[in-house]
This record gives sequence, structure tokens and C-alpha cells, in this order.
Amino acid sequence: MRVNAVVAGVGMTDFGKHFDKSLKWLGGQPVLDAVKDAGIALGDIEAAYVGNCAAGTVTGQESIRGQVILSSIGLGKVPIINIENACGSGSTALNQACMMVSAGYYDVALVVGVEKLFHENKMVTYAAFGGAVDVEVRDQMMAEITAGQPEGSGKNRSMFADFYGVLAREHMEKYGSTVEHFAMVSAKNSFHGSFNPRAQFKNEMTVEEVLAQPVIVDPLTRPMICPIADGGAAAIIVSERKARQLGIKNPVRVVSSVLHSYFDHPEGAEDNVSSMCVEEAYYEAGVTPEDLDHVELHDSSAVTELIAYEGLQLCKPGECVKLLEDGDTKLGGRIPVNTSGGLLRKGHPVGATGLAQLTEMTLQLQGRAGKRQIDGARVALAHNGGGTINGEVAAMNITIVKR
Repeated sequence: MRVNAVVAGVGMTDFGKHFDKSLKWLGGQPVLDAVKDAGIALGDIEAAYVGNCAAGTVTGQESIRGQVILSSIGLGKVPIINIENACGSGSTALNQACMMVSAGYYDVALVVGVEKLFHENKMVTYAAFGGAVDVEVRDQMMAEITAGQPEGSGKNRSMFADFYGVLAREHMEKYGSTVEHFAMVSAKNSFHGSFNPRAQFKNEMTVEEVLAQPVIVDPLTRPMICPIADGGAAAIIVSERKARQLGIKNPVRVVSSVLHSYFDHPEGAEDNVSSMCVEEAYYEAGVTPEDLDHVELHDSSAVTELIAYEGLQLCKPGECVKLLEDGDTKLGGRIPVNTSGGLLRKGHPVGATGLAQLTEMTLQLQGRAGKRQIDGARVALAHNGGGTINGEVAAMNITIVKR
């Protein structure tokens, strides 16, 4: 379906460890900020889509998460739809809001992504991630991927860290990449994150400093794996008619929002859920990879950023390391990637990540990104997926916006 929606306003909390903040605050505050940014009132909102992944496990709040969060700031009556779709929960909520606005059902829709992941008992947090796979085969799968690695997967580290370790070792064997290349990704994103006041980690790190950190899963050190975080982000999505009524200057248009899920296919097949989303998004938006000025991608680890370079067609097959080495993905380069600091430095409050990506893209395209601003940015892409089935992403979202 052709997308015809405009981002009227965005809001976002600081990402980090917020033991003193409730799920309601983390979700409600960015909504109030987004409403103010859009120049509308809460009463103008006609529907709300709330992305959250782990509140049931971490806080005990099930079933009516969005209703509980939004009623705390005075928003009710309207349809409130709760969406859970692994790390792509926020982007999936955005997809649904854009579809309904594009179809003409609503002129003003709210999208929220929120997560409270830190818990005094780390096992509770790790349990939230443990369900993002096929639980019927989880034990056998984990036994295979943790072979030869330190004990403690799912206890003192997320089970997904072990997935990233496997990907890193396979990448090194296939492409000749090195642990220094993974450190270069983390260092680049730390440079970007040092300019983002909302990022969880704002200290810039050198390649040597990244390499000197403890190894979590061979060969990845701590800064090469994204940290969990508490946080929320929100956006007001409106029709073009409403955007004109509001007099929005420099409107950011969502021109493609593609969502697909894992499907069975022969091993080694070229088509998978990620490639399908990428091709469809470029076609739907009427752009090519060469048209992109900015990319926010799902760098759940340093190696997944490198893999995504190729998957998003930012480089030719086999040239992801060269793209990094040439500085093309750093601020000032040909195609800056993760100017927000990415998940590696901004943090990963699962359900909020997709809306945080949209927030960064909107700020960039409107010239509001401060010291991390990309000159003349007009087209941006977000890549946000989550969960794992048979070693592949279970749900993938690709969003493209234009100014």
C-alpha cells in the first residue's frame, strides 16, 4: 500500500537506567513532548498505537499497557492499540498508524514506543529476551551456539549476545573482517553518540579503548554489543491535509513503511525477510540506495551493522568492511549511519527503538540535529528488526522518510 503520511512532531526521553521512573512516565513524557512539537492538543489525537515488548515480564503490566500509560496523561476514549513485535514493536506501531492515516481512517494518530527493562533482578530482564525465539527448540539451539563459550548465557548476559558472537565469527571467516573492524563500528557510533544528549553513553571511545574492554562472547567486547535501556519515544502522524492545516514547515513524509515476517526458504536462498523488505521499501518510496542521505539501522552488535550495510545495498556484496574503512558511514562521509549513536551508544529500550530512529531521522531532515547534523539531508531510512527464527530475524521493518 502506498504510504501518504506526515510526521508532525516527535518526542523522546533520555535513554538509560531509570529505576526512579515508571512505565507510565517513560511512555507519557515523550507523548507530551511530541504533542507540543506538533503544535496540537491531546484532544486532537484520533487513535494511538503503542509498541512495547517486555512490560508483562519486567513490570507485570499486561494486556492494557497503552491504556494505562496514556490515561495517566489524560488521553482516553480513542482507540488504543497495543502492539508487541519483538525489537520492531515501535516500528510496527508506526507502520500501523501510517497505514490507517494513509487509508483515510484518521487524520491524527499517535505512535508510542516504550520499555522499562532494568530490574533489580537481572534474571527478570534476561527472561524478557529469552522468549524472542521459538521456545520449543530454544534449549537445543542455545546448546549449539554457546558451545565453547563461557557459561552464563541468559544469566549474566543476554542470550542474543551469543547469536552475535556466532555472526561475528562467521563474518570473519567469510569476509576476512577482524575484531578491529568491529571496534571501528563501535568507535564510530560512540563519536556520533557523544553529540546526542539523549544517548545512554556519551563518551567517545577509540578503537583501542573498545578492544581493551572485557570480551563478552568471542570475539566481541562489551562496547560491541548494544546495552539494554529504559526509555520512550513518540511521534504524531498526520495526513497531508492535516499537515497543511497545521502549517507544518519542512514536513517529513513517511514514503515507505514495510513490514514482513520470517518465512521458510531453502538454505542459501537469496530472498529472505530482510531482502524482501528492503527491495519493497525502495520500490514503494521511489528511491535507490544512492538517494539516501542518512541511515539509522539496528546495530544490536557491531557485526550486525556491517551485515546491514550489505543488506541495505549501501555497498556492493563483500564490500561492507571497505565502506567502513573509507569513512563513508561516519558523519561527513557519503552515507552517515547511526548519527544518533545507534543502539550501541544510544541504548536499546526494545519497544522504543523504532520511534527513536524516526525521531533522529526527523531531526536530521528538519535541520534540528545540532552538532551531529548532516548537511542537506533529505532522504533517510530506518532498519529495525527483532526476534529470531532459524537463525534469521523474525520480524523486519524498513521505513523511508523524505523532506
